[in-house]
Amino acid sequence: MLKALILDVDGTLADTELAHLAAFNHAFAEVGLDWHWDVPLYTRLLEVSGGKERIRAYWESRGDLPQAIGTDAIGQTIVRIHDIKTAAYERAVQDGQVQMRPGVLPLLSVAADAGLALAIATTTSPVNIASLLRRALGADWRSRFAVIEDASTAPRKKPDPMVYQQTLTRLGLPAHNCLALEDSANGLKAALGAGLPTVITTNAFTAHQTFDGALRVLPSLDGISLPQLRAWHAQCAVTA
Repeated sequence: MLKALILDVDGTLADTELAHLAAFNHAFAEVGLDWHWDVPLYTRLLEVSGGKERIRAYWESRGDLPQAIGTDAIGQTIVRIHDIKTAAYERAVQDGQVQMRPGVLPLLSVAADAGLALAIATTTSPVNIASLLRRALGADWRSRFAVIEDASTAPRKKPDPMVYQQTLTRLGLPAHNCLALEDSANGLKAALGAGLPTVITTNAFTAHQTFDGALRVLPSLDGISLPQLRAWHAQCAVTA
């Protein structure tokens, strides 16, 4: 029996990536770096989960990390860049530049009314989640979710299953009673690693990825009903 939906955030609940990309480029300019990430480059960088991790991976790929200043100083620079980026992203959300994906809000409402637990399992930062969902769901948005796991509680980023394992523990449910909603290959690997049946909704940044093992791969949740999710979930249980 399906008892809970476990939701990724960036790219799954909302089309966030263009806003994140603009915020990264803003932060680079603010700290005096001549870096500029375009869409093709950012699409590749999204294979690295986590904003700070993404910055470090790019910096290392350039081959110009200033080793002379030491690891701590490099880490502090990355944190400063990410803090500026996060503030810029929050402003973009507040300005209405980020939209929830089609079908998401109706499905969440119907699932909650049907008694399903809703949980968030993401490796994005708490402030990013709060900015997005406060605008979409209102000031009491936290009350909609039984569990929220994020970058502050799960330091090992997807595709590591840590965030999903912790979510299941806090829900007090076995994986076979839950369904994960994801948008990326890393997210799928993390969910499957925790034993979760997973529905993928692709977007422009992830449609090219491979989703072996997904229960369904969809362009969005638009028109997807709770009975459909229940039927897919039940089918997965029968074939397991």
